[in-house]
Amino acid sequence: MKTAENMTIGEIVAHDYRTAATFSKYGIDFCCRGHRSISEVCLKEGISSSELLAALDAVIEQKDNSTIDYKTWPLDLLADYVEKTHHRYIEEKTPVLLQFLDKLCNVHGDNHPELFEVKELFALSAEDLAMHLKKEELILFPFVRKMTSAQIGATQVEQPHFGTVKNPVAMMMEEHDNEGERFRKIAAITDNYTPPADACTTYKITYAMLQEFESDLHKHIHLENNILFPKAVELEKMVG
Repeated sequence: MKTAENMTIGEIVAHDYRTAATFSKYGIDFCCRGHRSISEVCLKEGISSSELLAALDAVIEQKDNSTIDYKTWPLDLLADYVEKTHHRYIEEKTPVLLQFLDKLCNVHGDNHPELFEVKELFALSAEDLAMHLKKEELILFPFVRKMTSAQIGATQVEQPHFGTVKNPVAMMMEEHDNEGERFRKIAAITDNYTPPADACTTYKITYAMLQEFESDLHKHIHLENNILFPKAVELEKMVG
């Protein structure tokens, strides 16, 4: 595959998730802002398009039998994967991070007042994500599974109470944008999760966990925004 300037970032990462690391290296958001083209983002960020395209092609041309092609998965399987992998990750890590951030504020807050802003931003994220996950688990994903069953059985799906799948999808994508913006702020405040010179072990672990949390959230949002959601919209046209 030769990467084209008019391809969207989301399309490229959907084709080969290994390119996500390249986009991250150049500071390019591949999940919430995955709808942008290479040429568009390079022009805005002042990046050489030929350099970026060459870097992406180098990654794509590398042989990697472990790369998972999520695009080929049935939608119900992809929804199950997101729920059991990424939703559970958020549910498990959130209380631990809240506890650690609270401890850091108490111990290091006087010397590092920025910790209070990090704690506030993450607490807001935790609250909003908890509601976001429930909307997906109780509303959107069950409908995706109904559509998949209807496709297999060559039947039609009754119109849901939310009208069209485009409505919850639009809501989920807007909420993804909010979380992406929050974590951009957290990354900026923490100097990309770099602990200060006087950081204790808990301090270092907390920053490492926050960075891992953001990375997992990026993949989570990518799978939904760039693969699951567009396919759900197309599937509804077939079975609606």
